[in-house]
Amino acid sequence: MELVKTLLEVFNEVKYPVVGHGKRNVQVLKDTFDHLSGDIDSDIYGTGKVIEDFQAKIAAYLGKPSAVFFPSGTMAQQIALRQWCDEKGSRKVAYHPLCHLEIHEQDGLRELHHLEPVLLADKDRLITLEDVRQMDDDVACLLLELPQREIGGQLPAFEELEAIAAYCRDKGIKLHLDGARLYEILPYYGKSAAEVCSLFDSVYVSFYKGIGGIAGAILAGEEAFTKQSKIWKRRHGGDLISLYPYIINADQAFDERLSKMEHYYEAAVELAEMYNNCGGLTTRPVVPVSNMFHVHADMPKETFEKVLIDVYEETGIGLTGNVREAGQGSYYEVSLGDRYEGIPKDLLKQAFVRLQAKMNDK
Repeated sequence: MELVKTLLEVFNEVKYPVVGHGKRNVQVLKDTFDHLSGDIDSDIYGTGKVIEDFQAKIAAYLGKPSAVFFPSGTMAQQIALRQWCDEKGSRKVAYHPLCHLEIHEQDGLRELHHLEPVLLADKDRLITLEDVRQMDDDVACLLLELPQREIGGQLPAFEELEAIAAYCRDKGIKLHLDGARLYEILPYYGKSAAEVCSLFDSVYVSFYKGIGGIAGAILAGEEAFTKQSKIWKRRHGGDLISLYPYIINADQAFDERLSKMEHYYEAAVELAEMYNNCGGLTTRPVVPVSNMFHVHADMPKETFEKVLIDVYEETGIGLTGNVREAGQGSYYEVSLGDRYEGIPKDLLKQAFVRLQAKMNDK
């Protein structure tokens, strides 16, 4: 009896996967070190040229005086919010209901730091200035995620951000940026990273999402803030004896892919149009504002997965390896990188023709 393959298994076998940069395997690390001298010294407990140079490089890019490399964004952001709460003497932090800290971190903020999250806005929309104005004054810090991943990577207007930042400064509320995908939104805003980050008191950026590094994050801000974050990093167990495999890989990926962000963004706009021309499918947002968006289908997850598997096997094009339930329908996330450019456009268009035909048959 032949075993039925899952969507992910079929996706991993296609010739042309659409999303991401490539496979996350050992070859990525081998490629990083192939051209380097074996005499380069590792970092040791957060010190040494390899980590200090990289921290200074990213701090300058973000327009902040100082930066600290962390093994994970989860650690970096919990520490940032804890510090702002300690400084104000308040336990309250505010963020979106679908913030990473709220839905992906097993209540780490509450259990480890005893902080009290204040959820702003509806889960289906962005935080607005009006939402912020209705916060209690004893909120120590407001976290904004740009883009808001769980609602398709939506973004507020830059003018709205400026107004929120001005309000928070006036009220003595610290503003923290969840910039896991900061690089990816800069083409849409037409701003530099430093211009965006100038609105925020502290900034977190990731090295494994848009630029495709192995792991790691940066927390940036004023020197007093980052100095204290190093103490909390040790308390969290994040001060590993050496982090250089992540740092060197992140540095290489940063240099290689930063200049491609506009290309990824334009590719997302092109691909989203193909999706929206396919009956039964819509993207959120309709026109992407970064290299990522969500695809919503008017059919149950299990049915949609069978449709996608048929399309993959017939065309060799893989659109996603993971579909999730969404009420009576289903959805998945698209995040474009290096792979997209290598896909023959005529074959991609054929895949959407087959997708439409398969959906019409259901």
